[in-house]
Amino acid sequence: MENIRRVISVIVLNEHGVLSRIAGLFAGRGYNIESLTVAPVPESNLSRFTIVTNGSPKVLEQITKQLHKLIPTYKVIENEEFVEKEMALVKIPLSANLNGLDAILKGYNGIVANSSSEHLILMVADDSNRIVNFLKAIKKFNPSEVVRSGSVSMEKK
Repeated sequence: MENIRRVISVIVLNEHGVLSRIAGLFAGRGYNIESLTVAPVPESNLSRFTIVTNGSPKVLEQITKQLHKLIPTYKVIENEEFVEKEMALVKIPLSANLNGLDAILKGYNGIVANSSSEHLILMVADDSNRIVNFLKAIKKFNPSEVVRSGSVSMEKK
C-alpha cells in the first residue's frame, strides 16, 4: 500500500507536557513526523500543532484515533483542504556571482531579509514543493546555510 502525505492540525489545551505526549504517540508506534510546528491560539488557552506525516491510510487513521484519545486534545482536523505554507532562510555569500538572483526571488516571492558585508540572507515562504524548487534554483549561488521551518496550515473553510 502506498504512503500518503498528510497534514493534521491539532488544537490542544496549552499545558505542560502536551508536546511530549504527541511526540511520544508518534515515537511509540514508529510513526515519523516530517514536520511539526506549534504556536498558541491568540486570546485563548489553546495551542495549534501542525503535524506533517506520511503513512498508509490505515496508519493515518490510527494516528488520528490516537490523537483524539490524548487528554488535552480539543480538536483534530484532517481530511480538510488547508492553506499550507513553509518558510526557508538561505545565506549566500556576497562573493558569489549574483546574476539572476532577482529573477529567482521574484519567481518565488522571496526577499532579501538581511545583509552584511559578507552575506545575504534570503527568505521565501510558500508551499513545500515550491520551497524545494527554490532551494534547487538557489544552489548555483553556493548557499553556506539553509534553514527550513515546519509547515503551518489553516483550514480553508
